[in-house]
Amino acid sequence: MDFGPFLLLALMEGLVTAAVLALSAAGLSLVFGIMRVVNVAHGEFFMLGAVLAWFVTQWVPGPPALGFAVALVVGPLVVGAIAALADMLVLKRLGYEPEATIVATIGLLYILQQAALSLYGPDARPVPAPVDFRLQLPWFGYSGYKLVVVAVAVLLLAGLWMILRHSRAGLVMRATQIDRDMARAFGINVDRVYAGVFAMGAGLAAIAAVLIVPIRQAHYLMGDEPLLLSFIVVIIGGLGSLRGTLVAALIIGLSDGVISTFFAPTLAKIVATLAVALILVMRPQGLFGTRPA
Repeated sequence: MDFGPFLLLALMEGLVTAAVLALSAAGLSLVFGIMRVVNVAHGEFFMLGAVLAWFVTQWVPGPPALGFAVALVVGPLVVGAIAALADMLVLKRLGYEPEATIVATIGLLYILQQAALSLYGPDARPVPAPVDFRLQLPWFGYSGYKLVVVAVAVLLLAGLWMILRHSRAGLVMRATQIDRDMARAFGINVDRVYAGVFAMGAGLAAIAAVLIVPIRQAHYLMGDEPLLLSFIVVIIGGLGSLRGTLVAALIIGLSDGVISTFFAPTLAKIVATLAVALILVMRPQGLFGTRPA
């Protein structure tokens, strides 16, 4: 096979990575943009989504598509509920102080990780894909499910954009982001908004995990890489910028696919880390972030 087909395969794999990474990073960016909370436990919410997908597909009888559809609904709802509970019981009591919330979410990370180890076990376990077809190209066959992942991620991200820009809930979240005290003075329940935003961010990570787990097996330690890549994407795109997050996810995902195919996966992570260092030196606010006044 010539260079061209290899490049096409690398770009297609990178597009899948970018789609899943955009969902996960959008959740992290949403939480920071509105709440100003750096959620170090974001990767463990991703992991919980994958683990719950395995449990749900084991319990739901019938074809794999049915179990997967149930997991795609139940997983994010359960993870979102856990996140909302963590916000009300921990982050709210800390007054959302930056240093305190970082320490608290680190503790939450280890709690969720050890809970998954105790209930799920140390083994990596597969989840069957809901569809089983291949796109036959002239040079190679490609998994149809991976194309479904990209399509679903695009639809979900478009829906998120519509909610944030063209709905009352999005207006309330933007008002809370701009001035929390003024929003509270106008009768907005800021505590409820924060709990909802934290739950939404965790739910997006869980959806990303449910989508990717038929490709990569569920494991209790699988949250580390999504957390690192999500932080890289959010820093490059600009803290709190959804547009920047999507652009950065596309850049990192495609570069990861190309570099991993032609060189080594480790080199892809090194390049991404160097890109973050360059952004922090040359444009600290990120590609689409705004410079603090």
